[in-house]
Amino acid sequence: MPTLEQQEQLVRANNLVLNQITTRAVVNAWGKPPYYHSEFSHFFVMPDFSVIPRSRVATGEAPRGWKAGVHAGEGVYFAYPDHEWLLVFLDDHLVYKEELKAEELHALAKSWAYEDRFKTRLDGISSP
Repeated sequence: MPTLEQQEQLVRANNLVLNQITTRAVVNAWGKPPYYHSEFSHFFVMPDFSVIPRSRVATGEAPRGWKAGVHAGEGVYFAYPDHEWLLVFLDDHLVYKEELKAEELHALAKSWAYEDRFKTRLDGISSP
């Protein structure tokens, strides 16, 4: 894993290397994300061991080339419209990046806010 300073340099250079960048490096380099979302997420594990969040694949579909691997955990989503990137972190490491237009990121953030309206206090309580 690169040092925090090296990670920040990668982010500033727009060289978003998966599994080599932490949330702290991104925030230090680009500032707090304009849009932030956190949720328990399922990830498709691809043959090259990269992952794709279930939320980034059409409902009922699987990503092209996916065989059978799945991982789950607390996904942290950063949307940076000014940089046109959606970044997804799992265990504080960048695991997914997608270049999206600013308007697409604004729409995604709007859908997060809409979904959050329907969460209950029970969603935040873990079961024994």
